Amino acid sequence: MKTLTIQAVRPAMPPAKGETHRTAHPLHEPSPRRNSVSDRKSAPPGYTGRGPGDHLHPSPIDNRTSRTPYAPMTQAASSSDAASAHARASATGVTLDEREVGRFERMSAEWWNPHGKFRPLHQIGPPRISFVRDQLLAHFGRPAGGLKPLKDLTILDIGCGGGLVSEPMYRMGAKVTGLDPGALNVAIARDHAAPQGLDIDYRVGTAEDLLAEGRSFDAVLCLEVIEHVPDPTAFMATCAGLCRPGGLVVCSTLNRNLKSYALAIVAAEYVLRWLPQGTHQWDRFITPDELSGMMTAAGLAAPRFSGIVYHPLADEWRLSSDTDVNYVAAAAKPA
Repeated sequence: MKTLTIQAVRPAMPPAKGETHRTAHPLHEPSPRRNSVSDRKSAPPGYTGRGPGDHLHPSPIDNRTSRTPYAPMTQAASSSDAASAHARASATGVTLDEREVGRFERMSAEWWNPHGKFRPLHQIGPPRISFVRDQLLAHFGRPAGGLKPLKDLTILDIGCGGGLVSEPMYRMGAKVTGLDPGALNVAIARDHAAPQGLDIDYRVGTAEDLLAEGRSFDAVLCLEVIEHVPDPTAFMATCAGLCRPGGLVVCSTLNRNLKSYALAIVAAEYVLRWLPQGTHQWDRFITPDELSGMMTAAGLAAPRFSGIVYHPLADEWRLSSDTDVNYVAAAAKPA
């Protein structure tokens, strides 16, 4: 019988209820963003890549009310929620963590290895890409059929990494700008796209750089990025500023509760070893109510949410009303 050996390293416990500090534990370096590619049967047009196995965040359950996928948030996410989000943020306006940039660059050679350190991103990809596609089609009144359903929509992929989200967006017809502060990440993305003839505008830089240039896009994507920035409220304001009036902002992240601590940190990093120890900073996870408050404070409409749940028997991830751990949100910018 095989035995499981667990290294005697105690993960940091989450702050007590009511604490809102964002101090990083020494073990908790910022983690890589989670945006993805896989070719499961449910994958939308233009999706590529393979990666058998499972992901790091099993079966979330909504911590507020039961919602069907894509259910709209009510106005309950009010000023009190926004105030809570502001309290959690460092309120410095800094939206770039240099340690995280370095972490990504050290692993940049593995972006397109479905069995490597970014395997979880390949695994969770299809439901997130499906959510993005469906929300864009509904928002812009596009038909669902055809190989290029996103034809000519301008999309900004913030924190694009090696291009795991940029490529399927381009294959569905969008004009894509992939943005990342890590030069090595962008180099990998360009090298992977070029032989395939994918004309994606990959850039080294920050969202603030593009905002200063006066750029705007039909849709802004920040998938598994916001929980890694020092000031998520300021970051969301920048994302909203890069979205044109009448456009859409889509954000995915991790909920902050005891369940996400147990599954995303203790189980995934210390027991199952799906990820290196210290990948996550639990106090940077963001609740759906906090994210809703950030979005509305940035001038966006109340977001629509969906959870993403792992089904072990089918070995696949699916959209769900459960948002306890992994979730994604889409918010329109008023015209």
